[in-house]
Amino acid sequence: MKSTTLLHDLPRASAERAPSGRALTYAEASLSYGELAARIEAFCAGLVELSLARAERVAIYLEKRFETVIAIFGTAAAGGVFVPVNPLLKAEQVAYILRDCNVRVLVTSAERLQTLAAALAGCPDLRHVVVVDAAGSGIEPGDVPIHAWDALLASPLLPGHRVIDTDMAAILYTSGSTGRPKGVVLSHRNLVAGAKSVAQYLENGPEDAILAALPLSFDAGFSQLTTAFHAGARVVLLNYLLPQDVVKALTKEKITGLTAVPPLWIQLTQVDWPQGIAEHLRYIANTGGRMPLEILKTLRTRLPKTKVYLMYGLTEAFRSTYLPPEEVDRRPDSIGKAIPNAEILVLREDGTPCAPNEPGELVHRGALVAMGYWNDPEKTAERFKPLPGREAGLVLPEIAVFSGDTVRMDEEGFLYFIGRRDEMIKTSGYRVSPTEIEEVLYSTQLVAEAAAFGVEHPVLGQAIVVVTVPKDGHDATPEAILAECRARLPAYMVPAHVELRRGALPRNPNGKIDRKSLAQEFAGMFNTL
Repeated sequence: MKSTTLLHDLPRASAERAPSGRALTYAEASLSYGELAARIEAFCAGLVELSLARAERVAIYLEKRFETVIAIFGTAAAGGVFVPVNPLLKAEQVAYILRDCNVRVLVTSAERLQTLAAALAGCPDLRHVVVVDAAGSGIEPGDVPIHAWDALLASPLLPGHRVIDTDMAAILYTSGSTGRPKGVVLSHRNLVAGAKSVAQYLENGPEDAILAALPLSFDAGFSQLTTAFHAGARVVLLNYLLPQDVVKALTKEKITGLTAVPPLWIQLTQVDWPQGIAEHLRYIANTGGRMPLEILKTLRTRLPKTKVYLMYGLTEAFRSTYLPPEEVDRRPDSIGKAIPNAEILVLREDGTPCAPNEPGELVHRGALVAMGYWNDPEKTAERFKPLPGREAGLVLPEIAVFSGDTVRMDEEGFLYFIGRRDEMIKTSGYRVSPTEIEEVLYSTQLVAEAAAFGVEHPVLGQAIVVVTVPKDGHDATPEAILAECRARLPAYMVPAHVELRRGALPRNPNGKIDRKSLAQEFAGMFNTL
């Protein structure tokens, strides 16, 4: 049997073990592992036919569907680097990602290509567009040729470039505390080690049916594929509009495992669940923020036989901790301990270990530590640093990822999340950069100053609040600014509240707009919801 050291080995190995076993379900159709492996091989050949060089980037801008998964793993098999783009992003945000990592091939749909056509003119490295559902409906983004999906997969079978487990496999874009999103570079080793670790503690097996409700551009969303393919389980792809859609899928597909973010769990507790779900839903897992205790209690009442896993992770290290189900009653506010094949440290600013219950920075070491940020040595040096106090004789130091999150560790080694050191907004399971929102506000030409920040919200985790100073001579209104935001931003980045002020916004000692003091003014504004 083929060893699984590379990402695309995961579905191939399961195809060798059980070629007729179901790998993917989408809408009313399913693909067996044998069919999936064959299509991955065909897409790999198509990329080689397009002269994709080793480590060149392939962006996939699609909702969850068979072609999305095939393109991701087929790119890895070809020796390329896949870049899954959140399908909620708008044209300019997609184009930024394509430019930032010099994407050579874009895989998308005819409808999405229509929205991207103008923006793609500013992507000089793009060489090919692959359209999954039609030949592009006559759109020609500049001189870039468009290829039909079926024609590409009909290419003569050719092997991909030789790669090893430390080679790049993916770039996942995540928002930073300042500026544009950063591309986190992940190796085959990162992704495969993560799949094996998570599948181990979730006890995944071929009998599992895992619902992929999170975006595949999220590390936790993508993990649903890798853990399932490692275990030979089935993944059900779901693009849901309403929480009731998730409940229907749980029932219809006899789902055994569901991972979600707190806002979705909150929504799911507010709809009716058919009684039969509790009989087959073996586990649920929370990621992307702390699950409110009342929501956790409600879920456990509805699902008395279901195991609950409370997890913590960051894109830069895939997944860091989990709380075993048997500990949930004793310490429901804990993020647990390190996942298998990882070590989590709590360090002071000088790099020394914190005492029990002393707040410090969460630092992750091991096989899941990413390769850094794409084309950003400054940000990489801030987060990816040598571990202090390690063996002096090692000429090459070990690099760990410093999360920027403050935690404490109790006397038994269980970790508790305290807060984030930066000003990131955590809303609806997404990490949102306030600067990115502010840039959009400035681009409207309606405001002279703008500050975006997060305010605690009982459903969203944090709601986005914006305070602006209108430009002289502009009669801007909150409604007009919100309309511009809706047109330019994905739904999860649209502010929940906009306030206009006259005069300059408050500054901190460094002369920067003081987001923290503004956030304090609005603290508690959503508590009555």
